[in-house]
Amino acid sequence: MTSPSSIRNINTYLKEKIGFIQPETTGIILGSGLGDAVTRLDEAKTVHYSNIPEFPQSTVKGHSGKVIYGYLDGKPVMAFSGRFHLYEGYTAAQACIPVRVMGDMGIKRLFITNAAGALNPQFDAGDLMLITDHINFTGKSPLTGENHEKWGLRFPDMSGVYSKKLQDTAIRCAAETGVRLERGVYIQVPGPQLETPAETRMLKRLGADAVGMSTVIEAIAATHMDIETMGITCLTNKNLPDCMEKTTHEQVIEQAAKSSEALSKLIISIVKSL
Repeated sequence: MTSPSSIRNINTYLKEKIGFIQPETTGIILGSGLGDAVTRLDEAKTVHYSNIPEFPQSTVKGHSGKVIYGYLDGKPVMAFSGRFHLYEGYTAAQACIPVRVMGDMGIKRLFITNAAGALNPQFDAGDLMLITDHINFTGKSPLTGENHEKWGLRFPDMSGVYSKKLQDTAIRCAAETGVRLERGVYIQVPGPQLETPAETRMLKRLGADAVGMSTVIEAIAATHMDIETMGITCLTNKNLPDCMEKTTHEQVIEQAAKSSEALSKLIISIVKSL
């Protein structure tokens, strides 16, 4: 597990560059091609990952690699545009460093976004899906190793990872803004290869509505730190095992970019209503 001392070093640097971090700040982690969701931040201050000591680096196309702190309708927001994946060679603990950074700063509310494939045949590419629960299919946990009591319990309860209050707010805001918002279970796989038809059938039978390569381990770390969490998935393609079509990462990023406006509209509406 990443040590508290390294997280404190990161936070010391960020606070020098950003200034005072308000405790009511909403944290956001942005997935592939979804960086446009933070372009409306007022008084934005930006810090690139490459300048932050002891901080991982994004190596995947579609992840810009920067921290942005600013305001949405006067509400403070800290966004991490770019995340870290198991398939890049990072450990589960390293992939959750942004979560640990925000938790150590006292941030108690987190929105996690991602781009993923739809497993539910009733969902369409381009839709957004509110994550109601998840399945960790990575075989990894960010809690492996020494437990730091300051961060959370050795055996944290996972019966309510995704805040019902934030889900209700998201559903209401989606209706008010005219954004289509599906609801379902998200499963994280290690990647980077995409799923075979047989694997797609298996994941559907496990009860998943969407599949991706991030988010779940971040949500586990957030729950460990008692951070109220909401997850929103941008469905970039449809996984139909009986008529699978080839999908490229470029196509995923392109579709995510198209859906970024709807995601931005929804996130702004949710933040304003908090």
